Formats: sequence, structure tokens, C-alpha cells
Amino acid sequence: MFSKILIANRGEIALRVIRACKELGVSTVAVHSTADSDAMHVRMADESVCIGPASPALSYLNVASILSAAELTEVDAIYPGYGFLAEDSNFAEMCEKSGFKFIGPSSDIIRKMGDKITAKTLAEKSGIQIVPGYKGALPEDESELSKIVDDIGYPIMIKATAGGGGRGMRMVRDESELFNSLEVTIQEALNAFGNGTVYLEKFIENPRHVEVQIVGDGKGQAIHLGTRDCSMQRKHQKIIEEAPALDVDEKSLNQTLHACVDLCKEIKYEGVGTIEFLYENEEFYFIEMNTRIQVEHPVTEMLTGIDLVEAQFLIAQGAPFESVKPRQKQSGHAIEFRINAEDWEQNFRPNPGKLIAWSPPKMSGVRVDSAAYEGYYIVPFYDSMIAKLIVYADSRDLAISKAKDALKSFKIEGIKTTAGFHEKILNQEAFLTNNISTRWVDEVFLENNT
Repeated sequence: MFSKILIANRGEIALRVIRACKELGVSTVAVHSTADSDAMHVRMADESVCIGPASPALSYLNVASILSAAELTEVDAIYPGYGFLAEDSNFAEMCEKSGFKFIGPSSDIIRKMGDKITAKTLAEKSGIQIVPGYKGALPEDESELSKIVDDIGYPIMIKATAGGGGRGMRMVRDESELFNSLEVTIQEALNAFGNGTVYLEKFIENPRHVEVQIVGDGKGQAIHLGTRDCSMQRKHQKIIEEAPALDVDEKSLNQTLHACVDLCKEIKYEGVGTIEFLYENEEFYFIEMNTRIQVEHPVTEMLTGIDLVEAQFLIAQGAPFESVKPRQKQSGHAIEFRINAEDWEQNFRPNPGKLIAWSPPKMSGVRVDSAAYEGYYIVPFYDSMIAKLIVYADSRDLAISKAKDALKSFKIEGIKTTAGFHEKILNQEAFLTNNISTRWVDEVFLENNT
């Protein structure tokens, strides 16, 4: 059993961890940059350690500083959250070698599933359908490369094997764009991830983005906790997430869910994770596996009654797998809205500043996950998300109605946010009828509303 853990993260996910630890009777250590000395996770933790200046590279991504803080405070384990070092296999390995339990899958599994080519191979072996494409090393000869792409069929996507967050990917519609796009993507991947390896796959023209939440005990047991629909995206970044995904083919879904569980059993996955798919024409196509908790995990919690952060701790401590299984039959519908400190009417320009007023809605079936508070200064150094508004109701229509009321009553003053953007989305016929794709926000909504 853990007596003390270090949280290698910040913001609302750090607060979620603190809350779960209080439930479990575990002490917490918050690490923070100089810019976050007044942050809520620092105030709420049992101990705190400053690990560097504002720059993430010198603080929240500084492995040496984080491990030094862990040694100084004599913790048992390190919790990574999402973003920063959460899917860094080298960090997980260094935690293990330093004698700290990394709360998540092993460094070997993070490494395998973080490499998109390896992940696709493992997924395919478990019966998961992948996007048609080419996974091998690309030939240097241009005529050979052209033949490979012709066999796949235009348009194609060039993707970095170590990519993520919408970076390291480029769409190519014909051969005139191919070689320059390939060169640019390789360089972008090298700059962003230190790895220039890329692969090719067929571009799915009008997909939805559906993901499966899984939980594994690291010993060969695994379950799924249903689906989420994350099709509402801007520039490949999720902005609204829902659970469950509606209007999907039942037979194809059941096959996919079964295959996802088989994959996690086969690799002996430990902790919570998400397997992501593109969905089009009643088919699911594997994109990647995220070996961490997702930003959008609360919508699954609302449907299942499971605290997924607490589940991570229980699994890491070797608790019986029964302790993390659903406590209720999944029903109803949940929607999460990411509220960012951005001026959406000015091309989503970041808008840091002091929160003069901050009053989240207090309504039944409404949850707000945030580290913000009245008087807090939103700093410009990190992700612009300042809150997640989650609503739950018996149906999607009722959840949308509740979301409209919740957004209207959410009082935020002092900075511009995307709350108004979400209010406008909720009045769009395409959204109300669930007739959207991953390209709808960029190519339809924003084209008509900016």
C-alpha cells in the first residue's frame, strides 16, 4: 500500500489525484514551477516542492528535478496524469530504476504502444481493424514510393510514428504534393518528437472519432468501460466529448470492444488506457492507444460510477481486479466541454490573465473539474484549458438542454474563454442531430461563424 505519492503534473488532473488520495488515505506531494506557486494543487497537497522555472522543459518535463523531489520527500510512487511525461517510456523506466512505482503501465508497454507502427501490428494481431496503409520503412527511390502510395490510393495521411496532439501528420491529395509533404512531415516529427520515422495510411474522408476506455490489472485481466465520441475537434484537438458514442453499428462495435479487451489481455496492460478509432461506413479503424488517463475520462465516470483515478491507484497497489469493475449498469448520456482561456472570436488566441469572477454552476448532474479560482492568474506557459464542464442526463437531448443552462450560469470574468463558443455549438442543427465528423468544426461551423 502506498503511504505517499508524488504528482508529476499540474492543474485539474493534479487536484483529481489529491481528491482520490484523500479517499484512499494516501499523502500527496505536489511539484510545481515558479509560475505555479499559487496554484490550487500546490495549496491542497500535503507537501510541495518547486522543481524549476515556468518553462515546462525546465520544470514539469525535467525528469531529474522530479526524481530528486521524489527522493527528497521519500514517496512510494509517482503519478503522471496526462500530458507532460505521462507517456514518456524513458521517464517510466527511470522511475522504476529509482525505486518508485510508476502508476501506469510498464515502460516496455508504453514504448510499444507509443510507437504507432508497433501498436498497429499488435492491434491487428488481436483482431482490431486498422486503416489501410504502409507500415514499413519507406523506400528512398521516388518511383517505388509513388507505387506504394498508388496502391493505397489518394488521398493519404503521412504520420509520425511518435506523433500526437495533432502534430506530425499531413494530408496529401495527389502526387504533386507527396515528396515535399513527406520531407516537411519528417522534419516536423524530428523537431517535435526527436524521431523522424513516418508511415502512410489511407485518409478517411469523413470519419467520427470513437474511443474505447479499457482497464487492465497487468496480469492478463482486462475489461472495457464502453465508448466515447470525440468527433468535435478543432485542428485535431478535442473540444467536446460524449459517452457513449451513439449511432454506431452494433455488430461492428461488439467485435471492436471484444478485440480491444483481447489486446489488453495479450499485452498484460496495467492501469487505465484508451484505444482510439476512426469510424466511417459502419467500420472501426484503429488509430492509436493512449497509455494514460484521458482528459475526457469524467464522461465515462458519470456513466459507470467508477473513479478512474482511484482505479489507477488500486491496480498499481495490486488490489483485486473486482474492486475496479463498474458499480452500476451504464445508462444515460454524458457530455464534457473543454473551457479554454482563449478568445474564440479572434482565431482562438490565448487569453491569459486574472480571473476577476469565477462561479461554476451548481446544478444536479453537473460537474466542473478545474484548478481555477477567483483571483487566480491564468499563466501563459501551459495548456489553455482552465475547466471541464461535464453534464449527465437520461438522454443526449436532456444532456444538451442541461448543458445550455450550465454554460449560461457559469460566471467567468476577467478573461476571454471558449464558453460562448460551446453555447453557439449547442444551437447547431448538425450537432443536435449528431450529424458531425472530425472535420465539421473546421470546415463547416467555423467557416460560417468567423
